[in-house]
Amino acid sequence: MADSPSHALPSASATRRRSISISRGNQWLIGTVLVVALLYYLIGVDQGAYSIFGSHMFIHEFVHDARHFLGFPCH
Repeated sequence: MADSPSHALPSASATRRRSISISRGNQWLIGTVLVVALLYYLIGVDQGAYSIFGSHMFIHEFVHDARHFLGFPCH
């Protein structure tokens, strides 16, 4: 009886690399940066008093605990 491993390595056709074009990669990068910048503003910067959404404190109160957990001072 020949010794054969119980697990075989995947064939070359089964391990294909996914590639995207540089322009598509740039679109993903720009989109990701915009989303992260918006989240950073909403959680870390928006204080209600000088909010871009007016003088309402809705966003500040909604992310208040997350702000403290992440180390952002707010009062």
